[in-house]
Amino acid sequence: MDQFVIPFLEQLYGAVGYVGVYVAMTIESAMIPLPSELILPFAGFLVSDSSQLEPLTGRPWDFWIAVVVGTAGNTTGSIIAYAVGRYGGRPFLERYGKYLLIRHHDLDIAEHWFARWGAPTAFFSRLMPIVRTFISFPAGVARMPFAKFVLYSTLGAFLWSILLVWAGSAFGARWEEIRDLLAPFDFVIAAAVVLAVALYVWWHLGRPGWRREGAA
Repeated sequence: MDQFVIPFLEQLYGAVGYVGVYVAMTIESAMIPLPSELILPFAGFLVSDSSQLEPLTGRPWDFWIAVVVGTAGNTTGSIIAYAVGRYGGRPFLERYGKYLLIRHHDLDIAEHWFARWGAPTAFFSRLMPIVRTFISFPAGVARMPFAKFVLYSTLGAFLWSILLVWAGSAFGARWEEIRDLLAPFDFVIAAAVVLAVALYVWWHLGRPGWRREGAA
């Protein structure tokens, strides 16, 4: 797939710059498998090379603009996926998902993850493989409050964008290696996120109850 994605990104960024980053991240977050591990590191590479001018501004690529645009695209795509879940539900994707290369297995994972941990997953899942692309759909099905969903999604997307744009900038011309380097750590990242969610739930739900019981 990478052999098609990379030339696509090169042409897209070469034509419309930051707008291309926004469009690509919107596509990725709308449950269409276009890996952010390529989208954002490529932008980071362009940031690292001052000879590369962003076509719409005519200036060198800026780190924070790339991060903000990537975050905005991620949030936009997440809202689209949320709306599909809220108004179309699983039957919609069962019928049309195959045309977008959406696998039922990936949806099952995201739905299980959201059912297990609830609203905080809209934030934490942005750092997780597979789940980050599809988590917005079960959030919509569950009718998670929209404002809370957007807030959590934006914060998680912002952290993920910083990480990947920075990595692309640090690796420079070797930015294409980042996806392969991250792959072995997917399990470690997933385990860390599970632990973080568990601690979050314990802190906000377990401890107050424990205190009330102790006070009684």
